[in-house]
Amino acid sequence: MPHILITDDDPHLRRLVRTYAELEGYDCTEAFDGAAAVTALKQKACDLVLLDVMMPGPDGFETLEAIRRFSQVPVIMLTARNEEYDKLNGFQLGVDDYVAKPFSPKELMARIDAVLRRTQSRAETPAPLKQLTFDGLSIFPDSHIITIDSQRVNLPPKEFDLLLKLAQNEHIVLSRDQLLESVWGYQYCGDGRTVDTHIKSLREHIGAYRKFIQTVWGVGYKFEKPDET
Repeated sequence: MPHILITDDDPHLRRLVRTYAELEGYDCTEAFDGAAAVTALKQKACDLVLLDVMMPGPDGFETLEAIRRFSQVPVIMLTARNEEYDKLNGFQLGVDDYVAKPFSPKELMARIDAVLRRTQSRAETPAPLKQLTFDGLSIFPDSHIITIDSQRVNLPPKEFDLLLKLAQNEHIVLSRDQLLESVWGYQYCGDGRTVDTHIKSLREHIGAYRKFIQTVWGVGYKFEKPDET
């Protein structure tokens, strides 16, 4: 039975989420703030963390940063704000998904299910994948790392998956919907700004090689070495 840690300072919201989650067959633990969430996670491993952004004491971003020091557990952040900076900050820290408040409990359950399925599929042992190299940019699919001019660069999981998907389809234009379906593992309920935000952060992380990720206006993105002529 998957175990979910529900972190929010609103007891009514925790109770609502727990009720729906238990009906879906999940085991649940509640935490009223970020410090309590970190303590609970260290005491008992869980399969997914729901983490509110706006909490007293350490906020959701600070809590996520603390969690990432010792765990790569999937995290879905709950937020009443829809600022691009907040999402970008969370993605850089390794958040797996965002759900805006107020939300439909059924949609939240679908997001939880999608993240857990994606995590489970990653845990299965895949066939070894070949290293991909484009000039000084190298991608190592099995170890989930990249190097730029022989220097290792750490990417958040979603950005790595996005880069790998684009690189494996070099010269092919992939729509935002295709990237959402492939990288996030479900049919995303909303627009393509999630992809755009990740692309923006990814380009910042890979520096000079950002030019390999080309925008095809009105369609999506492709991975291609630009003409040097």
